Amino acid sequence: MNALAITHYAVRYIGVLLILLGITLWTGNALNLIPLHMALGVLFVLSLWTLAALAARAGVALGFVVLVAVWGIVVIALGMTQDSLLPNNAHWVIQVLHLLVGMAAIGQGEGLYRRAARSSAAATA
Repeated sequence: MNALAITHYAVRYIGVLLILLGITLWTGNALNLIPLHMALGVLFVLSLWTLAALAARAGVALGFVVLVAVWGIVVIALGMTQDSLLPNNAHWVIQVLHLLVGMAAIGQGEGLYRRAARSSAAATA
């Protein structure tokens, strides 16, 4: 297995773990796991950025690579500030936004991997 595949699996499985952990936190259970969720979020974004770098090296369109890298900044910024955004009864809007932004990041990671794998396969053919 190569670095591209390993990084892809990291993005995929950490992303799924974050969704499951986030839903657990959203229900008000296991709030002591918030630091774990945040640490995994940082690891997720670092994996996403690594995948973006590998995809760029494989020849994926630079615009898409930059979009994913910037999206990683959005994920971190929203995750770190969400407690202070729309407090009280409207906070659920931020929680839903955080979930959607994270799911979009997972999807972008999947797209990066597919494009990079296709580019790598074409280069070796």
